[in-house]
Amino acid sequence: MSKQTADEQNSLNILDDLIAMALRKGAEAADAVRIQGTSVNVSVRQGETEEVERSEAHDLGLRVLIGKQQAFVSSNDTKPEVLEALVDRALAMAHSMPEDEYCGLADSDLLAQKVLDLDLYDDSTLTPDELVGIAKEAEEAALAVSGVTNSEGGGASTGQASIALATSSGFRGAYSSSSFSVSASVIAGEGQGMERDYDYDSRHFYADMKSPTEIGRNAGERAVKLLNPRKMPSGPFPVVFSNRVSGSLLGHFAGAISGASVARGTSFLKDQLGEQIFSSDISIVDDPHRRRGAASKPFDGEGIANNRLDLIQDGILQCWILNSASARQLNLETNGRATRGTASPPGSGTTNLYMEAGKSSLSELISDIKSGLYITSLIGFGVNGLTGDYSRGASGFWIEDGEIVFPVSELTIAGNLRDMFLNLTPADDLEFRQGTNAPSIRIEGMMVAGT
Repeated sequence: MSKQTADEQNSLNILDDLIAMALRKGAEAADAVRIQGTSVNVSVRQGETEEVERSEAHDLGLRVLIGKQQAFVSSNDTKPEVLEALVDRALAMAHSMPEDEYCGLADSDLLAQKVLDLDLYDDSTLTPDELVGIAKEAEEAALAVSGVTNSEGGGASTGQASIALATSSGFRGAYSSSSFSVSASVIAGEGQGMERDYDYDSRHFYADMKSPTEIGRNAGERAVKLLNPRKMPSGPFPVVFSNRVSGSLLGHFAGAISGASVARGTSFLKDQLGEQIFSSDISIVDDPHRRRGAASKPFDGEGIANNRLDLIQDGILQCWILNSASARQLNLETNGRATRGTASPPGSGTTNLYMEAGKSSLSELISDIKSGLYITSLIGFGVNGLTGDYSRGASGFWIEDGEIVFPVSELTIAGNLRDMFLNLTPADDLEFRQGTNAPSIRIEGMMVAGT
């Protein structure tokens, strides 16, 4: 159970007063959110500090409902006279809005009864000078790699954020999180033969971070490996997405099972609930309660209790990603996946989304590939959410006789996500680095277009 800080309690008190004022002035229901955050970002290049930036955000949003009419207003000022004007403006807007039969607060029976402590806040502090030192260490390690000829810079940052949400139906909750990151980006080679690559890490706890030296060394070694790329002929080949980029496939899947997309009929998976989408050994999970998870949250953007969802079990699609509005449109119940900003209605989205690891190592996954592509970078966004057609620029390495042999670039890969999902095999190298993660993934028979 999370214990509220003084700042979190202060935010909740402001929201309580705002909602009470809205109800007194004529709203039938209301909810409000306050998002606060501070961050310090530094960047260095060639050992010199280029930027030290500090930012602060204090945003507040109010939603009021009158019947089936709703309006949203936001402010970064919490003075009483400003908040009263905010309420008046919201009510005036609501009266002029068209009716939305699906709008409304979440069902009170589904509201979270407690705010779990997910271990998201580290009270460690780093000064700007310390951040500069970390960024320089990462860049120095990258530049020390033989073959690296220039730097696009090193970076480091730290930040804290808090989110408070209250509703007229009785929910009050707040939580805080911290963040630390380090990155390096460098260039290898010279003239027309230059190649760039990068590495980074981002965590809630500083102690969980990879060392700046490791980040820099990885960036340098990756850039050098890309030197002297070849262009390949076109044709159907097995394609392996490295775990650096494979999460993008899960992003396309998540978009296709968004309740709003399904309700609008704009998803290529809109008729596939309960159907076989992946092979029978594939499981995909969304878990908001992973301790120290990159996208963990103890409740959703409407105050609903959010629990683990098994989106794909044995390859079969189990559910949509729903908030209250999309659930009403589909005659279903929300599963606690509402997202929330301060100036718009709740959306829906995933939290810690991941595909469970497979049983084969990456080397085993490619061992029987006669000729194929190992992708480490994707370019552009060529996905049709209505049809599932997929086409993106790619670069990485060519596979011959089960071995990664030389770098390749300026390729285009194409297919259809329906077929790609059914014909993919995951490796065992799942790492939790972002909000969406997947192991390396092999897909049979994709079209690879060279130049």
